[in-house]
Amino acid sequence: MARQRWVVAGQLGEEFDDGGRMLLVEARSAWSRAPIHRRKAHLYLSAMRHRKAELGDRMEYVQAATFREALGGRDLEVVDPTSYRARRLARELGAEILPSRGFVTSEPDFQEFADAHPKAAMEDFYRWVRERTGILMEDGRPAGSRWNYDHDNRQSPPKNAHTLGLPDPWWPEEDDIDAEVRRDLDRWERDGDVRFVGTDGPREFAVTPAEARAALRDFIETRLNDFGPFEDAILEGDWTMAHSLLSVPMNLGVLDPREAVDAVVAEYAAGRAPLASTEGFVRQIIGWREWIWHHYWRFGEDYVHSNVLAANRDVPPALLELDADEIEEACLSHAIGTVRDHGWAHHIQRLMVIGNHALQRGYDPRAMNDWFVSMFVDGTPWVMPANVVGMTLHADGGRVATKPYASGGAYINRMSDHCRGCRFTPTVRIGEKACPYTAGYWAFLDRVEPILSENHRMQQPFAGLRRLADRHAVVAQERSRPPLGFRADEDTPPVPSDPA
Repeated sequence: MARQRWVVAGQLGEEFDDGGRMLLVEARSAWSRAPIHRRKAHLYLSAMRHRKAELGDRMEYVQAATFREALGGRDLEVVDPTSYRARRLARELGAEILPSRGFVTSEPDFQEFADAHPKAAMEDFYRWVRERTGILMEDGRPAGSRWNYDHDNRQSPPKNAHTLGLPDPWWPEEDDIDAEVRRDLDRWERDGDVRFVGTDGPREFAVTPAEARAALRDFIETRLNDFGPFEDAILEGDWTMAHSLLSVPMNLGVLDPREAVDAVVAEYAAGRAPLASTEGFVRQIIGWREWIWHHYWRFGEDYVHSNVLAANRDVPPALLELDADEIEEACLSHAIGTVRDHGWAHHIQRLMVIGNHALQRGYDPRAMNDWFVSMFVDGTPWVMPANVVGMTLHADGGRVATKPYASGGAYINRMSDHCRGCRFTPTVRIGEKACPYTAGYWAFLDRVEPILSENHRMQQPFAGLRRLADRHAVVAQERSRPPLGFRADEDTPPVPSDPA
């Protein structure tokens, strides 16, 4: 008899089905390792149970305490899983390992590139993928004669706007499977088996191939044209902006990234989408997403322990509990509130609001990586390490990004509408009105200057730091600033000493 295919949670689409017998395991241990966002648990269980409903008798669905308990003693095959933990288990069980799927470039493809270009950056890889696949190429040259239109995709939000004024995104309709999932989650939490954070609410992301294609069509029809210009913008009244919301179905394996890219490129070819928006979307999918996937394996399992900047502060309770109401900074409160209510925030909120705060305050990189995995509906073990430990927190010393993504309040003021309603002022760095991002930026530079003094891209910021007349006052102020979620007049816990 043919082997049974074990399907992991990132392999729930048609590409991972070759027509044989299938096995899905719903292991309670996956939800009990650490507090997890309620919406994420709902999303994954809904996706798995919908896949079972789609395949009927061809899919065996096992509910167990652990994966090992459910899988032991079976004759299995598996498309190589998407995490170190699952790959280890598959090999320990003696499963037949099939090549990984669900990406535009294979692992051997990337190894070929890396061997030929050992010091290449993501942009080099992105161009290599486009040349190899022909995506957005015209007569052997990049469409429009430029590889990258990032410079055109950095517009501030429209002045005095509360939203971008776009139609609401397509939302899935919950069904009996979702109702069953919600009852089970309620019972598990009531029984003390799991602990969730964040709010419950209607499911907002696609979990089946049909839903994913509907979400893709909707993005193309209603938001693609605005995606590029406002890709980096933030508005308090518009949590989705013009973003696609397709990271979840891609990471679940129910939307093939090449299908999404081809559909968007077809809009440009037909004259219905601007090149800058099209190229920006393509770069995110076949550039950055692929780069992150391959570097998860290239960097190794210990990469999450990287901590070049000696950042050792605990993640504060206001983040762990998604308690946005306890955060005074308007931008950060809004970002954490968005995560609380949706289990999602777009990339600038992740990098330049939440991540920038964590970088400046010196939160432990491994703990922040775990936080992003647990709190974001598209957070997977392979997605977050290079994004969080590398790009966001610069804990890897520059293996992903050549310099830290630190900025003061001026950037947030330019790219959002937060500052006009905040009790802090982005241009002030000393006193009660001092913006924690602006003052925190200079305190961060002061802390890491001995570590990054040889980084050529940091020479200008460090020169500015050395010219700062109130440098010592700013540093002292930020060292004494109460931890996130506490007020200065409260009985605050002690602030840890400077990690450096």
